[in-house]
Amino acid sequence: MQPIYTREFEITDNMVDRYGALRPSSVLFFAQEVAGEHCKALAVDYDTLARRRMFWAVTRHRVQITRMPRRGETIRIETWHMPTTRVAYPRSLVAYDREGNECFRSIALWVLMDLDTRNMILPGKSGIELAGSLRGTELAIPKGVLSTALGNQRSRSVCFTDLDRNGHMNNTRYLDWIDDLLPSAFHCEHTLKEFTVCYLSEAREGQSLNLKWDFPANGILQVDALRHTEDREERVFCAKMLFE
Repeated sequence: MQPIYTREFEITDNMVDRYGALRPSSVLFFAQEVAGEHCKALAVDYDTLARRRMFWAVTRHRVQITRMPRRGETIRIETWHMPTTRVAYPRSLVAYDREGNECFRSIALWVLMDLDTRNMILPGKSGIELAGSLRGTELAIPKGVLSTALGNQRSRSVCFTDLDRNGHMNNTRYLDWIDDLLPSAFHCEHTLKEFTVCYLSEAREGQSLNLKWDFPANGILQVDALRHTEDREERVFCAKMLFE
């Protein structure tokens, strides 16, 4: 099996925003799709792992955007496993347009989870070995997003359409929730250039999340999603979005 997996996608109406540009959540959808297809070719796909009571989960995503593709375009995506770390399986991705120009690139940290306990399984104890490679163009592994005081907040509940096959909120939906914090006029006048999302805890159906956000630095939107427990607020996901 070749270390680089390639697939083309046509940008269709359900992938774009009201202005015809690819939505950030669709970038993560593509990353999820090619990762799943590559894992199937490597015999470590969802169904195969489920029989061993494991599943893949992504813990962090970092994306750099040269330009967002638009409705009607076809893009070519290349993805490959990077060398496994002590705790995770990093995966890199680059998307190109028809002329071979780069549109966006990403790096994601994938981990293996126990399907029953929902605890993380370290690579050394999983029995899953993947040959990683480096091309010299990979983004740096994303760091966490530090918590800070944020001035705006809104509550939102996890619904049926937010869920994936693992029974928790899908990572693509986090980006839709973040997009919805800002009005159309903002999205019309500003271009997203980079974002980092950290997935810290599973969000389940019916749970209410308190979304806090602000622009603590010039052009950088920071978002924290918090869930109330008995005596404290727990971070569920967080993100930094750089706009121009």
